[in-house]
Amino acid sequence: MLGIGRGSREGVISLDASIKNCGRTKQWSVALRLLSEGLRLGVQLFSGHYMATASACRKGGQWQRALSVLSDMWKAKLEPDVISYNAGISACEKGEQWQAALALLSEMRETKLEPNVISYSAGMSACEKGEQWQRALALLSEMREAKLEPNVISYSAGVSACEKGEQWQWALALLSEMWQARLEPNVISYNAGISACEKGEQWQRALALLSEMREAKLEPDVISYNAGISACEKGRAVAAGTCAAERDAGGEAGAQRHQPQRWDQRVREGASSGSGRLRC
Repeated sequence: MLGIGRGSREGVISLDASIKNCGRTKQWSVALRLLSEGLRLGVQLFSGHYMATASACRKGGQWQRALSVLSDMWKAKLEPDVISYNAGISACEKGEQWQAALALLSEMRETKLEPNVISYSAGMSACEKGEQWQRALALLSEMREAKLEPNVISYSAGVSACEKGEQWQWALALLSEMWQARLEPNVISYNAGISACEKGEQWQRALALLSEMREAKLEPDVISYNAGISACEKGRAVAAGTCAAERDAGGEAGAQRHQPQRWDQRVREGASSGSGRLRC
């Protein structure tokens, strides 16, 4: 397939370029064949060859094969690094294998490698997909203890995990922390927060988050509005009609946007659309 000489420098370069191209095009099966042929021809393989193959498998949704390639790399006495572990954790996240992701994080520490923000974020995403909200928050806490600054991806994974676990208080607390850390929540963050409020029958808070999105110059999408409407319906609120009207109108009301207010600021100022004051 490669048409190269045994152990040649050209072979190493050709194999590396071919496998990386497979990663970009999600041709995981071709990447595996190239790696196998490189071994057969006696091409000197480096960790980058295995990493590119594992990446192609991960992007192709083949998390088990990705982990198998990484295992082969370690068996070949190639020293695993943070990047290779991150690839493995990401593969587990794609395959919704939260236990395997946490096992890799634990193994990193045992080998004296320090997980970075990417490691923890991928682990949190795996826990979110596995509906393990407590473990996701535990990883967020570990990040802080390790003097690492969580990013938008980390927080969004935490909010989503809390939403799946029907923990609306924690979801809103994380959104508030994002603003305090000078991180701007994105549409994914807000949608998870609105859905968490919907599951907790907190329709006023769901509407407050919808309004906050627009003030932060973020366009609510179908998921945002549907979660808001569902929250209103669960609360048997008249405001359901308001949500539907805003969804149908699109973004026409965006001209009066100001600096964003966090949900907890709205609570203190008594923002509400009906009965009672919003409370933390």
